Amino acid sequence: MRLGSGAFAASCVAIEVIGVAIFIRGFFPAPVRSAARPEPGVETPAPEPIAGASSNWTKLPSPLFNKVVIMLIDALRDDFVFGSKGVKYMPYTTYLVEKGASHSFVAEAKPPTVTMPRIKALMTGSVPGFVDVIRNLNSPVLLEDNVIRQAKAAGKRMIFYGDETWLKLFPKHFVEYDGTTSFFVSDYIEVDNNVTRHLDKVLKRGDWDVLILHYLGLDHIGHISGPNSPLIGHKLSEMDSILMKIHTSLLSKERETLSPSLLVVCGDHGMSETGSHGASSTEEVSTPLILVSSAFERKPGDIRHPKHVQQTDLAATLAIGLGLPIPKDSVGHLLFPVIEGKPMREQLRFLHLNTLQLSKLLQENVPSYEKDPGFEQFKMAERLHGNWVKLHLEENHSDILLGLGTKVLRQYLGALKTLSLSLSTQVAHYDIYSMAVGTIVVLEVLTLFLLSTPHVLCRKAELDVPLLSPVFSLLFYLIFLVLSAIHVLVCTSSESSCYLCSLPWLAAGGVMALVSALLCVVLSALIRMVVDGTLLKKRAAHPGSGWSEVGLLLLLGTVGHVLSLGASSFVEEEHQTWYFLVSTLCLVLSQETCRSCFVGDECEPQHRFHVKQGCVDMLPGTWQDSASYNTPEPGRTGKTVSLPEAQGSCKWWAVLASPWLVLICCRLLRSLNQTGVQGAHRPDFSHWLTSSDHKVQLSGLAALSLIVIFMLVQKGCSPVSKAALALGLLGVFCYRAAIGIVLFPWQPDNKVISKGIIEARFVYVFVLGILFTGTKDLLKAQVIATDYRTKTIGLWEIHSGLVLLAALLLRPHNLPVLAFSLLIQTIMSKFIWKPLRSDAAEITVMHYWFGQAFFYFQGNSNNIATIDISAGFVGLDTYMEVPATFLTVFGTYVGPVLWASHLVHFLSSEANNGSALSRACFCYALIGSVPVATYIVMVTSLRYHLFIWSVFSPKLLYEGMHLLITAALCAVFTATSHTRHTRA
Repeated sequence: MRLGSGAFAASCVAIEVIGVAIFIRGFFPAPVRSAARPEPGVETPAPEPIAGASSNWTKLPSPLFNKVVIMLIDALRDDFVFGSKGVKYMPYTTYLVEKGASHSFVAEAKPPTVTMPRIKALMTGSVPGFVDVIRNLNSPVLLEDNVIRQAKAAGKRMIFYGDETWLKLFPKHFVEYDGTTSFFVSDYIEVDNNVTRHLDKVLKRGDWDVLILHYLGLDHIGHISGPNSPLIGHKLSEMDSILMKIHTSLLSKERETLSPSLLVVCGDHGMSETGSHGASSTEEVSTPLILVSSAFERKPGDIRHPKHVQQTDLAATLAIGLGLPIPKDSVGHLLFPVIEGKPMREQLRFLHLNTLQLSKLLQENVPSYEKDPGFEQFKMAERLHGNWVKLHLEENHSDILLGLGTKVLRQYLGALKTLSLSLSTQVAHYDIYSMAVGTIVVLEVLTLFLLSTPHVLCRKAELDVPLLSPVFSLLFYLIFLVLSAIHVLVCTSSESSCYLCSLPWLAAGGVMALVSALLCVVLSALIRMVVDGTLLKKRAAHPGSGWSEVGLLLLLGTVGHVLSLGASSFVEEEHQTWYFLVSTLCLVLSQETCRSCFVGDECEPQHRFHVKQGCVDMLPGTWQDSASYNTPEPGRTGKTVSLPEAQGSCKWWAVLASPWLVLICCRLLRSLNQTGVQGAHRPDFSHWLTSSDHKVQLSGLAALSLIVIFMLVQKGCSPVSKAALALGLLGVFCYRAAIGIVLFPWQPDNKVISKGIIEARFVYVFVLGILFTGTKDLLKAQVIATDYRTKTIGLWEIHSGLVLLAALLLRPHNLPVLAFSLLIQTIMSKFIWKPLRSDAAEITVMHYWFGQAFFYFQGNSNNIATIDISAGFVGLDTYMEVPATFLTVFGTYVGPVLWASHLVHFLSSEANNGSALSRACFCYALIGSVPVATYIVMVTSLRYHLFIWSVFSPKLLYEGMHLLITAALCAVFTATSHTRHTRA
């Protein structure tokens, strides 16, 4: 079966996406879990240790608190409470921390620092898997043992108001609830008012045991304008007043019931310096945890500094406080200050229950648990505890009893700390089988890409894929039977859970068939290459050809970038790699332009054209496309082409200056957004612009950028699209002015801001109109053999529509990034690629490089916290998952997408056929597949690395998403290359 190179590449990338998805599913397993599943009803707790006598305490002690209120403030950073902002904006909370009956902690949250995994950690005490960052968008029912389930089983009446993620995790657990959408980040007022409006009536009632309030406004403000926004102070003051209302109400109720209550104030995660979260920076993982109760005694002048604890410790503390069993999967330990005022026997009883639960979890997940220091400490503490119980039952109140109790207490606390640390750092079991299958699929696709490269460079750019030959069929069935037997063997003998084994047999058989088919195609291609000797013939035909400087740089730069992914520091600072590569590319292009301009015909330039019947010269560094725009005329075969002949109307000085101008633009963009890890905290131009004192400067820069964008984009549009583009860009500025980020000259700074729904939808109308017009022209060119200009205008209008959408989604301080991107595209197209007559492969790689560089110029990194989720809610008044996801992904990958769309237009406008686009599609797919395939091999070998979850895992998710986008772009390449048209 014969396939065009574009269709072949698009199909291969689609298959590679499947392989990466299987690998990711196996790489992100479930963390340590208890083998015993939760059952309905409250379980009978283990009795306290005994030594020679029977214990009379076989039940849980009475609850420590009558009522519990959990006030969770989303994205509450520790310095918002314990720092200067807390003193200024939260005076009542500061009073409780410094002088009130409270215990304060800094609770460390493990990455990923997003809401759903953090709620799971707070209620189960377990460390959620990293893949929960994806499941956060659609939270499933929580099946693990948790405090909420235990409370319901014990008959506790629970009420909840706030983030609807709780209702998805704990359905039918609350007797009264009112959920709010957590992802609509444009709203930071109503989302909290919807919670507070229930408080007065609930606090007056006494028919509940647990009240959970989840406030989202602070998190939304962070996503919109960052932690230094003036809105932060107002929101903290609002939270402080709400906390005071709750606390005073609880105190008044305690006077009536004479039983203490507990108020828990905490955050699920912190907030980075850019206002986002999801990664492992100190600002994102440090959250305040304040426990307030009249049961906590505090002497006058007692100064307590917040102690550092783990966020998972809250589940065990809440369970003990409510008189419930500790969740089975909890790896946290009881916060001892909560019980230090209780009698010694109760303290030891609580610590024994917690230590026993951790030791059981350790036994179920660590084969050599008996050698664990924590387990040995637990056994020693349990024996001493039994001796203490014996003395206590004998009513021995001597100093020996007190000394022994203190010793047991210290032993338990040491065992708790050691066991908790061992379980928290225990590496989860990887699904090696699924990882291996996914890796095999990806490597087979990459091998097929590499073996097909010589054939793709032929004139027809077609591949003969052996899908129907008898030999292939026999080989396929043999491999399929072997793989099926291996699959059955693995799934019937494996003790751990496996994703592929959980699939239906038909789906698993499809995966085995895919692996078998790919292996057969790879073997067939390899045999054909050896038999035909294609590579040797081509080398013999052109023994004197060599590498050009540009081709050598593109190859070595790509290989160097791929190899750099094996080091954690290079992954964290990957932006530096791309900045270096594009800067070096500019210098090499400058050398090329100088050589072509000043050497001329006296010396042979590097760009020579060797046309051969049937195939083009495929030697390294040339990769010339015989059907592309740079093909010389028949009478000039083999003749060198000087720059003056090639540049036409271009001025020689403009050609010489263009690489340096691009280099200057890139250097300016590097100063706009600091990214990565090492330099993310350094001041940059974007921080200066986004401060409230420089709103006028930001407004002027945004307006100038929009004008430049219009001037660069409008030149290739139809008159109607030009008008739509102008109105759309004006609407972009109006939208940002409506939400209060920029100002019109006549607009007062204290103007009441809105959500900008109408203004954003006004822009969407023009985006859809421009995209519709461009798509109509493309379809017209494909269905009818219309003139050449129709297709060119259609492609440019689609590119223009994407630019307008990007201008709407990008924050105002990033509009210069978009403007510089369009400027560099214009410079490279007019003064570099055309005069130098670069071939399609080189142009494709350059587009890929600049697309990656602009991904980081925008402020992105391999850190999940840099994702701007506010882009997904521009123009939406309710949360809609599909549009929000699409807009967030597009807003994140604006750079690669716009450079890819420009590549399609450039090659289509310069080459009046689909051959150049087909080869460009193949090259784009290849250069996108090599890093993914290499990285999954590296991350497999580094799966026990210290930074596997904080550095390598987020990068794996980015690579998977980038490959998915590459597959979509290759599909567009293929569809466009099939368009039929004639020159007018």
